[in-house]
Amino acid sequence: MPDATTPAQGGARASVVIAAHNEEAVIARTLDALVAQLAEQPAEVIVSANGCTDDTAAIAARAGVAVIDRPDPGKAGALNAAEELATGFPRIYLDADIVVPPGGLAAVVGRVAQDPPPLAVVPRRSLNTAGRPWLVRAYFAINERHPAFRTGLFGRGMIAVSRAGRARFDAFPAMVADDLFLDGQFADTEKAVAQDVVVVVETPFTTRDLMRRLVRVRRGSAQIRAAAAAGEVDATIRKPDRWGWLREVVAREPRLAFAAVPYLGLTVLAAVLARRPARPGNEWGRDESTRQPGGRA
Repeated sequence: MPDATTPAQGGARASVVIAAHNEEAVIARTLDALVAQLAEQPAEVIVSANGCTDDTAAIAARAGVAVIDRPDPGKAGALNAAEELATGFPRIYLDADIVVPPGGLAAVVGRVAQDPPPLAVVPRRSLNTAGRPWLVRAYFAINERHPAFRTGLFGRGMIAVSRAGRARFDAFPAMVADDLFLDGQFADTEKAVAQDVVVVVETPFTTRDLMRRLVRVRRGSAQIRAAAAAGEVDATIRKPDRWGWLREVVAREPRLAFAAVPYLGLTVLAAVLARRPARPGNEWGRDESTRQPGGRA
């Protein structure tokens, strides 16, 4: 097995940064997929475990990657700690549950190097809704077509940033919406999609876990927008397109009208719940159903 912390032969080394909190159910397959591609595309892989009470760090260490084991939870802190060790470019921020398909690492790195060089590159995404309840499937029938995902860096779990792109900011702010923060660093013309790379994003197995995810996203987005408006964060955060789902999705594909009512209902409920203070210990509101053995809560 190639050493994931040293460059393989034949190319410049990228850096893959993974912030991981209690990811023992998914981290092994994520790392196995990466390590299998290191001979083709050299990369240093850094897992920044934060506040873990499971075997995330030990599993990552067995995969032969660099591991940081921080006692304090917090994704921003984990990302910044990994950045202190990372040396390669592009800098690839990967969620712990995203499996990069064969050849995907090299394709994303190659897309960053194309001329004119984009500052940020993301893969295409495929939402896995198999076996999910009807409400979850209905929600994502519209969500996967939402215009925000055509140019946004979020919702894919993998973002590659060039050296010039990384120079746009000093550190990740202590906020949940790190992908929205990255998205706000670049104009749409500075972003690109690696069309040949498709990552599978697992959707929640229960409506309750979907709601947790939606509330977390709402809170994180509101927090970073407020910070940007106050000048506390140097980023141009995109404005929410509240009616894009109707104008660009349902109006163009009337067959999706069946999904409009649950989509709107879940969206409105999430907005209401997001205004309430998070309960202590539940600030993240993470969807745990996709991180259980067998994928169910």
